[in-house]
Amino acid sequence: MLIQLEKCDVRSWCEADADSLPFHANNRKVWLNLRDGFPHPYTRNDAQAFIKMAREQNPETLFAIAVNGQAVGGIGFGLHTDVERVSAEIGYWLGETFWNRGITTEALRAVTRYAVQEHELTRVYAVPYEWNHASFRVLEKAGYVFEGRMRRSVVKDGKIIDQLLYAYVVPEQK
Repeated sequence: MLIQLEKCDVRSWCEADADSLPFHANNRKVWLNLRDGFPHPYTRNDAQAFIKMAREQNPETLFAIAVNGQAVGGIGFGLHTDVERVSAEIGYWLGETFWNRGITTEALRAVTRYAVQEHELTRVYAVPYEWNHASFRVLEKAGYVFEGRMRRSVVKDGKIIDQLLYAYVVPEQK
């Protein structure tokens, strides 16, 4: 998959991304806003294992955010099943050296459109941690709406914290 955008490309992961991925992913500030399945420290072996898993997915739902051909972050969505099969949770991260450039917002808009169109979704949502104000802004700029606070819903870095629920909802067709 390849979506060429103004500030970045969103594309399938490739084996060569194992070179740049640890440089951008091995950052406590990045890790602090992600689930614990995202390792810290982040090594080349972690990158290789992740890329292998992402390339074996069917359907493909995990993508690289690339700037000038180099993977500098990731974005993906988890499809649901059963009664929630019209919904997906989306998540993303970007290497700190690329923060505050509009890259994540651009990638989020594009992948949200892709997920909705390719998988016939009516809702895509994200649950950033209570301290991640930059992610709140990214979500809002990408058309997501704040729906609520899930109090004391997760533990991260040894603290029990809230998550905020943001969603992009496809307007009902009449």
